[in-house]
Amino acid sequence: MSGNDRIKWDQVRKWVGRAGLKTNWKPFGMPEVLDPFTSRFADVDPLPKWDIPQKVMISTTITGAFFSKRANPHQPITTDEIRASAEECIEAGAPNIHIHVRDDGGFNVLDPQRFHDVIAPLRAKYPEVMFDGCLVAVTDEESAAMEPTMKSGLFDALPINTTAICCGDSMFFKAPHVVIEKTRLAQEAGCKPVMSVYDDGDIDNARRFLVESRLVAKPYYWLILPALPGCSPMHNPQQMVDALMRMVRAIRDIDQDCFILVCAAGRASTYLATLALLLGLHVRVGMEDTLWHFPHRDDVIKRNVEHFLQMKQIAALLGRELMTPAEYRQAIGLPARSSFAAEKTHG
Repeated sequence: MSGNDRIKWDQVRKWVGRAGLKTNWKPFGMPEVLDPFTSRFADVDPLPKWDIPQKVMISTTITGAFFSKRANPHQPITTDEIRASAEECIEAGAPNIHIHVRDDGGFNVLDPQRFHDVIAPLRAKYPEVMFDGCLVAVTDEESAAMEPTMKSGLFDALPINTTAICCGDSMFFKAPHVVIEKTRLAQEAGCKPVMSVYDDGDIDNARRFLVESRLVAKPYYWLILPALPGCSPMHNPQQMVDALMRMVRAIRDIDQDCFILVCAAGRASTYLATLALLLGLHVRVGMEDTLWHFPHRDDVIKRNVEHFLQMKQIAALLGRELMTPAEYRQAIGLPARSSFAAEKTHG
């Protein structure tokens, strides 16, 4: 009887002898024992459908600013590598591509010509595909180049990082005047500002400087990028769930109906993006935000299209369909693409 010494077996045997092993069960809804669509007693839906959007946007980010070929030998660095990787993703169905460009040393750069060399040929070949890019100016020359680059017609949306963090071994800080003016210029150029947040404080910065100031208009567009060093930590599954739920709740407190994109970032990677899909959110995948396919393994991403197709398959298994570029434009409040915008880009 070891392990069962707290069971009063004499009482168990007595009642088994009297009543057997019958279950007390009396259905009141016959002929259905459990009707999944209604009740015999009230006209209600006992199992209502979840409010999950059928369509999902899966953005693909090609290289970003963080990782070198030392970290991942497959990282796209040159203009040709970035463009070729983007085209692979577009051919696989990606509706939106997020672009950074690198200089000859492999460092992130705000270079109008390099952006044009990557995006313009893709715009010409795939005119419906959406493009956004992180224009981060760290020199006077780059600062001067920001406005004409925005107005080039290359971009549909532009992230606005409302942040002040130590990301890895570097300080990443956007002063309030930079946040506000960059947002104004983006909207003046016809680009959707994407409020990009790395931790809770960033959400409040966006609320203060962009939302409550009424500088941005609905539908609000948020991008959550946690899980990298210095961002909202996600070092285990519980941290991942708690942190994402907290950040999403903070954003929903500002506006229930906004568009939220969650990056498959850091070690959390595909697990984080899958959680976002379960919550009815949208996702960004690719080699800007992570090296790895999975949190518990060291398999590095060799091609951006691998990561895109992996997430597309997960979304399909969860019953969600990929947005078209036109559906994405509508969801974030941009007008339908005009032939003028296409001509401006190609000219």
